[in-house]
Amino acid sequence: MSIALHILSPEGTLVKADVSLVTLPGIVSPFTVLPGHAALVTALVAGDIRYVTGDKEERLHIQEGFVEVKDNQVKVCVEV
Repeated sequence: MSIALHILSPEGTLVKADVSLVTLPGIVSPFTVLPGHAALVTALVAGDIRYVTGDKEERLHIQEGFVEVKDNQVKVCVEV
């Protein structure tokens, strides 16, 4: 099972991929979303979004943003 990751910024789409996990810089601490994660909406702080596609880990540094997790979809709106 995979997660549909979609990362947007005011400039456009930064990432659109199927991933096995994504780690986001939450307000209190970083948190990881795996398939089947509970639904949530939360703010993000400056830090790295890390995600795994196949056997490759990618990173994207952000300044701040918001994330919605629902039904194995992670939608992120960020400033980079």
